Amino acid sequence: MTMQKTVSSSFNGKPAELIKGQSDAALITILIEPASGWSALNLREIWTYRDLLYFLTWRDIKTRYSQTALGPLWIFIQPLFSMVLYTLVFGVVAKLPTGGIPYPIFSYAGLLPWGFFGDAVSGSLTSLLTNRDLIGKIYFPRLTLVLSRILSSLLDLAIAMLVLFGMMFYSQLAPNWTLVFVPLYLMIAALTGMGIGLCFSGIVVKYRDVGNLIGYFMRALMFASPVVYSIELIPQEWRMVYELNPMTNVILGFRYALLSAGPAPQWLTLGISTVLAVGLFLVGLFIFKRVERNIVDIA
Repeated sequence: MTMQKTVSSSFNGKPAELIKGQSDAALITILIEPASGWSALNLREIWTYRDLLYFLTWRDIKTRYSQTALGPLWIFIQPLFSMVLYTLVFGVVAKLPTGGIPYPIFSYAGLLPWGFFGDAVSGSLTSLLTNRDLIGKIYFPRLTLVLSRILSSLLDLAIAMLVLFGMMFYSQLAPNWTLVFVPLYLMIAALTGMGIGLCFSGIVVKYRDVGNLIGYFMRALMFASPVVYSIELIPQEWRMVYELNPMTNVILGFRYALLSAGPAPQWLTLGISTVLAVGLFLVGLFIFKRVERNIVDIA
């Protein structure tokens, strides 16, 4: 919890200059109270505690696949298994169009940013719940718990993309020059994911089943995003509303930058999605900062 100190030159209700024989320490009253408004965010603390952020990120990387038989191989297995499953259902059986791109590559390019977004949601959602013992012992910016999960997920994404580049090389597909916008798409995905997770992070501590509801919401949102199908299947009259979903533009941009497949995100809808992602993140951040004050009592 962010604190601010107020120093008063009084003692027992009398002015300090009327008190004789008292030490200077006895004349100082320290009032500790939570900060309010924009100052409550105090994002500068993240930089002050950057060493802790590095430590928490390294902890997440080491413990994510600890006590597992396959260890870091799960970085590749999870998206590959989903790719094979969706290829059989939507590529072989349903034969959905992909604009000439092999369906395994098409779906894998959509699953990677979606997996990163899912990690952002789950990491933010459970940040207070899984670290409540640590929170009760020492003060540090609680947001570092969320950011450490994002950074570790970025490493997983970078490693998993090696498989995608290998598949592209085998299929003789070259990335588009718009590859330079991939960090922007990932930033939108991270802000959107953190915004959703932070909004409900405090509620999950008190009501654990809310996490299950968020899981169902994520499954529905996945099929409301062009992860396993092309946006060309969406009727033109609904396309504008459909593209207001920030993850729609993230997946479209990610896929277009890497595969030159499908339409490129429109600047207007991309800008709207960015504003929505930032707004959702700020709302979630304010809720998170309010909840973290009493998280030890709730837990």
